Amino acid sequence: MKIAVVYGGISTERNVAIAGGKAVIEALRSLDYEVVPVDPAYGADFLVRSEEQIADIEKFHDIEDLKQFEKRAYIDCIASDVFDSIDVAFIVLHGKYGEDGLIQSLLELRGIPYTGSKVKASALSSDKAASKIMFASAGVLTPQWEMVHKKDIDNLEVYKDLRSSLGKELVIKPNDQGSTIGLTIIDNGNLDDIHNAIVLANKYSDPVLVEKYIEGRELTVGIIGGEALPIIEIITHDGFYDYEHKYTKGKTEYICPADLTDDIAEFTSTMATIVYNVLGCDGFARVDFRLDDEGQPWCLELNTIPGFTSKSLVPMAAKEIGIEFPELCEKIVNLALNKEKD
Repeated sequence: MKIAVVYGGISTERNVAIAGGKAVIEALRSLDYEVVPVDPAYGADFLVRSEEQIADIEKFHDIEDLKQFEKRAYIDCIASDVFDSIDVAFIVLHGKYGEDGLIQSLLELRGIPYTGSKVKASALSSDKAASKIMFASAGVLTPQWEMVHKKDIDNLEVYKDLRSSLGKELVIKPNDQGSTIGLTIIDNGNLDDIHNAIVLANKYSDPVLVEKYIEGRELTVGIIGGEALPIIEIITHDGFYDYEHKYTKGKTEYICPADLTDDIAEFTSTMATIVYNVLGCDGFARVDFRLDDEGQPWCLELNTIPGFTSKSLVPMAAKEIGIEFPELCEKIVNLALNKEKD
């Protein structure tokens, strides 16, 4: 079987996607699959450039650095003759153009099976506000939220209304980014702080999502083939679970399985699978929650392509039930192929 591992890309999560792709490439090659590394940022030239990336993970790209890449490159990449012989694509792309249904649509047009959710579920899940509407429609609690558009970015009255309706403790983030990029937590309701946070988030997304902050424990539930994995609790010892805490060794502690009562664990897992199903997801995903002091889980978001190195959260939870990383990658490939048969 010939597998294209599609990784890297041109979103602000490029570096994370390179690390994940490198891990998946090594895992699948260890199982003797023929693997073609594909970084769509390089268009039809990906065969040469992708191999270079395996050995040399680039530093995190800011928005200006990413302007060197063209969106058109994705079309040139997937249109390449190399894909004529690909049996399945393993997608390890996060954020725009990878997790939002766009690369999925190109693969659909080529008739190539791919891992993870299909176009509609990917697009819906990457839009945080739209997915929260779906959560609420399914009876899953999600923090109250409002949207701020670019035209209102300097409107003080809008900020006052946000504080009045959502409270002084707020989470402000881009509506369609991951890895906590552009995210700020406000704990004092200061209008200048709210403004600065919205300006930051607006660099990455318009509109910006402003959410009521839920005090409590950070939980995440991985899902493979519609089945919930053991719940992980995320504990940071200073600050919140931001980009630095996610990707800096020793900054964060992970408890798997989380120390929860059976009823809370079962209820949280059930909510995660409901969210997965109501969004129409496939293959694998990760659902993030805040657990308040009363034991109520609040769903924050679903990630259709969560971080995917051997040390990432979904592989960590899978390992807890005896599924090692190469086996997990193979399982996800098989789910993709079975999805096409269905």
